[in-house]
Amino acid sequence: MSPSRDVPLRRVRLPRPQLTWNDRLRMLRKRWRLLLRLAGATAAAFFISTHVLGHTQAFFAPVSAVIVIIAGAGLRARTLFELVVGVALGVLVGELLILSIGRGTWQIALVVALTVVACTLLGIKGLAMTQAANSSVLLAAVVPVANAGNPAVTRFIDALIGGCAGLAMILLVPRNAVRDIDMEVQSLLKRLGGVLGRISDAMRLQDTALAERALDEARDMQPGLQALETTAASVSEITRMSPMRWKQREHVGMYVGAIRDFDNAIRDARVLARRTAAMLRHREDAPAGMDLAVKSLSTAVAILADDLSEQDDFEAARRELVEAARIAVMALPGAMTMNTAAIAAQVRSLAADLLYASGSTRDEIDERLDFD
Repeated sequence: MSPSRDVPLRRVRLPRPQLTWNDRLRMLRKRWRLLLRLAGATAAAFFISTHVLGHTQAFFAPVSAVIVIIAGAGLRARTLFELVVGVALGVLVGELLILSIGRGTWQIALVVALTVVACTLLGIKGLAMTQAANSSVLLAAVVPVANAGNPAVTRFIDALIGGCAGLAMILLVPRNAVRDIDMEVQSLLKRLGGVLGRISDAMRLQDTALAERALDEARDMQPGLQALETTAASVSEITRMSPMRWKQREHVGMYVGAIRDFDNAIRDARVLARRTAAMLRHREDAPAGMDLAVKSLSTAVAILADDLSEQDDFEAARRELVEAARIAVMALPGAMTMNTAAIAAQVRSLAADLLYASGSTRDEIDERLDFD
């Protein structure tokens, strides 16, 4: 019996999988860099402010270090520097405001509210906003001790020291640039290979629904590509700024240089899926062997992903890409339709884009893909 139209269907919420103790231990092992950064930065900031500069209430030094390390994770260098300066200036402005209006119940309410308003207008959210609100509470609630100097100046200096200590630990204990970008590239190329595999199966099985599914999956890859571009910018700066990662510059540069070509390949895959779906909707037969050409593209993507990780010579991937383009051209029937001609052209374009990603030059690609 079908449900009544008057009765709204309820979305069933599946229970979230519970993390086991071993899962938590694995997460903890992955966070060793974060733990080391936090411990080193907070200790250094507090030591400098207390024992070197003689500040008696140096709590803003370790607090600022925590803010920069936690809220600044993965940020670009310029944004990270802005965070360091912004935290210190926020403390200075807040303390000057407190000196004007005094400390008390309504002052805490006002300062916290103004902090959230400022964060919202500046686009600061999440953990960074939480940390800013916590800092404003400390500003309004903690009364400076007598003879401790100007609290606005000392707390500004403490916040600046903490921010610099956090920045220093980010550079001294940096993320693994190659590992981080490789994880995202491998995920992206695995999805691209899956899309191409489904297009091949759709041609072989004359399955329009499978081609439509491949098209949807290709469209869904764009956010992943944008995330990869963000990661690439971040890890590139890490390899330039951190002496600990200088030796990874060349390998990271290989990934970064291929991203634009991956973008083009994904766009080609979308067009290929769309043309395949249109061909099958119009009950046109896929040219004999065209599914093998697309399957070769999928195989080449997997080989290319391995070669990027291993810094290999890409020759096996290049041979597979050239073979895919050759099969596509040879598979075209004498009486071509618009869809079959477009499909062959997209296979060749995809092969060319991935050849570019492997480091081939334009002249080399033209020579390899000339089947006349």
